[in-house]
Amino acid sequence: MRVDLFDFDLPEALIALRPVEPRDAARLLRVAPGHPLAEARVRDLPALLRPGDCLVFNDTRVIPARLRGLRARPDGSSVRVEAMLHRREGPDCWRAFARPGKRLREGDRIRFGSGRDGSACDLGHLDATVAARGEEGEITLAFDLAGAFLDEAVARLGELPLPPYIAGRRPADARDAADYQTVYAREPGAVAAPTAGLHFTPDLLARLGAAGIGEARLTLHVGAGTFLPVKAQDTEAHRMHAEIGEITPGTAARLNRARAEGGRIVAVGTTSLRLLESAAEPDGTIRPFAGATDIFITPGYRFRAVDVLMTNFHLPRSTLFMLVSAFAGLETMRAAYAHAVAQGYRFYSYGDASLLFRAEGR
Repeated sequence: MRVDLFDFDLPEALIALRPVEPRDAARLLRVAPGHPLAEARVRDLPALLRPGDCLVFNDTRVIPARLRGLRARPDGSSVRVEAMLHRREGPDCWRAFARPGKRLREGDRIRFGSGRDGSACDLGHLDATVAARGEEGEITLAFDLAGAFLDEAVARLGELPLPPYIAGRRPADARDAADYQTVYAREPGAVAAPTAGLHFTPDLLARLGAAGIGEARLTLHVGAGTFLPVKAQDTEAHRMHAEIGEITPGTAARLNRARAEGGRIVAVGTTSLRLLESAAEPDGTIRPFAGATDIFITPGYRFRAVDVLMTNFHLPRSTLFMLVSAFAGLETMRAAYAHAVAQGYRFYSYGDASLLFRAEGR
């Protein structure tokens, strides 16, 4: 499909730079194909779902994946380098998007944790070798540390990777360390938050349980590729970056049981949906899953596992707007987004949310 079909006008003033407080006070737009749009709040979710439904949360935890350092030149001088880790390849290796990526070569040495004045920072440093180069500034870094020692160094020296549409307007601060993490985050490894989950509070989770609405957890480590623009003119030419995920046998059994008993599978966020659809059989049975997925969902895709999707409002021409258009219908979503813009909904990671019901036959 033509990528320009997924374009729309978005006033910059609607891009949320901070979340609302409390988290579940965010607005929630109910979108059900064939029915009028309905406005609510995230805190109303127990009344918008049915007993027996099962919410599926992505329990990945965001790591401080933005590293800044210096590459040594042969003449003894150095060049500043920024690397955004996005996929772990081994105990000592990460794939990363680097700036300036085109100037890096295999074998280059980079010292991360260097101050702006070129000196090592007080917390030490972390050395790495460029092991491979890919396209669009992607590199593979082989670090001098591995395993838990590497994790500790990244935690000390890295910065929280706020999305570019926020980071370009203000720096990350101490408040983001809590705001940009779900209350149920458990498994470290993501470089972007599963943002639909940012709306949940312990109180809301308790009220959902009291209403007879179940929950299940899976893990998909969201990569920086989620922020990459779609540069192709046609969706067929776009390549998704793979992300690592896991659905345990217990979670798969719980979800299959919920569906067999008449409940709906409610994905909290596009990350949960993509992993569920990656793990689903043609008949909708969800199997255990452990590995990489690069599933790219566009209109025409036939959904196997997910009945309802809770998600934030996404970028124009993005793979995520393509996904929600596949789920609820392109014209339905264009109308919903036009309504959201007209009514001043807040967009993107710290913005408001929508509750989408799958269009019939999709």
